Amino acid sequence: MPYDDELAGRIRELLRENPGVVEKRMFGGVAFVIDGNLAVAASSQGGILVRADPALPLPSSYAAHAEVAVMGGRSMKGWWRVASEHLTTKRQLARWVVLGFERARSLPAKR
Repeated sequence: MPYDDELAGRIRELLRENPGVVEKRMFGGVAFVIDGNLAVAASSQGGILVRADPALPLPSSYAAHAEVAVMGGRSMKGWWRVASEHLTTKRQLARWVVLGFERARSLPAKR
């Protein structure tokens, strides 16, 4: 299944004013990378993949709409998958994009 191009466009719109954001095709989806660190992606499995601090639990209002991302049969600590039905409004999407953006910005830049 290809990624949701409309959803990618909505993410693109939210991040358009942020310097250092690069869009890359990855894993059949489109990822938004900040200073070399993946922040959020429109996933080929539907919905989005979001980076978060693996040392912190998600706030309960977030966790109710997310599941730990699984890649290659392995749970990926610090990565969350959010289904499209939880991203229908700009506000719903923005809170996840901000979470991923803040986490990626907190990491050392990659070259």
